[in-house]
Amino acid sequence: MDSAVGTGRRGGRHAVVVGGSLAGLLAAHALAGHADRVTVVERDRFPEGAEPRSGVPQGRHPHVLLQGGQAAMESLLPGFVAELRDAGAPWVGMPSDMVLWQDGRWFRRVSASTHIYTGSRAQLEGLVRRRVLANPLIDVVEGTDVVGLLGDASRVRGVLVRERSGEKRAEPRALEADLVVDATGAATKAPQWLAAIGAAAPHEEKLDTGLAYASRIYRGPSGVLDGETLGYYVYPGPAQPHGGGALPLEDGTHLVIVSGLRGDEPPTGEEEFEAYLKRLAHPLLDRWISEAEPLSTPFGYRRTANVRRRYDLPGTPAGFLASGDALCTFNPIYGQGMAVAAMSAVALRDTLADPRRTPTTRRVQQALLAASRQAWDISAGADRGMPGVMGNALDGGPADRVAGWYLRRVQERAPGDPVVGRAFRAVLTLSEPVAALFAPPVARAVLFTRPAPTPVEPPESQEEPV
Repeated sequence: MDSAVGTGRRGGRHAVVVGGSLAGLLAAHALAGHADRVTVVERDRFPEGAEPRSGVPQGRHPHVLLQGGQAAMESLLPGFVAELRDAGAPWVGMPSDMVLWQDGRWFRRVSASTHIYTGSRAQLEGLVRRRVLANPLIDVVEGTDVVGLLGDASRVRGVLVRERSGEKRAEPRALEADLVVDATGAATKAPQWLAAIGAAAPHEEKLDTGLAYASRIYRGPSGVLDGETLGYYVYPGPAQPHGGGALPLEDGTHLVIVSGLRGDEPPTGEEEFEAYLKRLAHPLLDRWISEAEPLSTPFGYRRTANVRRRYDLPGTPAGFLASGDALCTFNPIYGQGMAVAAMSAVALRDTLADPRRTPTTRRVQQALLAASRQAWDISAGADRGMPGVMGNALDGGPADRVAGWYLRRVQERAPGDPVVGRAFRAVLTLSEPVAALFAPPVARAVLFTRPAPTPVEPPESQEEPV
């Protein structure tokens, strides 16, 4: 019988969160309402301001905060969305503010049905860190590695930590806790930590396209792309595996990204990076680059597999949870990670606060997994059709194949049909459940109409409202 997480009542309860990135900070914030003390253990030392740090290897690449993530952030940190806008984070309307290409078709630039924030990861994380760490119940131990767990196969009772500073390698010391949350990201070592105390490692589901990407900062001649256009994006797909785009940052620059699959990875040399842009399906971005000023060297990133660790299954000790990328990692090209980190923190908070059920470890972990399920279905579902994909989660079964047929028809109609496009964006931005794609007006268009005409050339401006 799984015992309670142990943070549902006062009395000296201590929670440790391993990792001070976005998922860890938000988990600590959620736990602070249910524990007497929360300690965040972070291997880096936090920067003073909005600067990239080594512990976030993808931090120099494009990040977006989807609509579902915005709602979750606002629920956790009231006023945060306004604070983000006040800090200058670009608020980009989809599809009105973007030139978008997918599967050989340009999207009509109808009125925005959703907005995304495209500011830097460092800016958003810095704002969250300032808000969360202002709570006196939350302590931070910086410059410190977690090297193992305390406890046994039935219950985790804390962590072993070791300071990273100093000339001599420090000896590990025990940090006891009633609950340990792993938020160390895709490079998590929790499976090894669990094995070391005699517990079962989680079953891993994996799906890897081999996608790699590279990013570089540019400043356009007028600070924006083309008048009403804030950004470009060419989505990769089975028939066109190269993707890329330009997204605005808070300082008026743009972060340009290109992606390719295994064996055809984007280079990080300056000239080679710009030559690689010519592989996109349209020269639009290449033309803009030719007039823009590069402000950084290109940065590469190759860890893009979808990986889901099933800590919700029997065998995980009480007192241990995983959240964020440590639980479920998505292909970053879909921009879901920050939203899921916030939605997972909401799930953690709400499950611990539910008066109807005892918050056992397994029940809370199931809630965390459920918070990431839609993002997983989108990312893994799309990646299953990519050439060269590998992994043990390739076949989703007959039901998924039928759903895949329907979703391909949705995708064919989304660029030109505003009704289908609105539902498609709501699901992709995690603001509506997948059921929104089966609402009667959407289903009629998907099942009984042909794809509507779309622009032949990249649309230069937003369509006038009808």
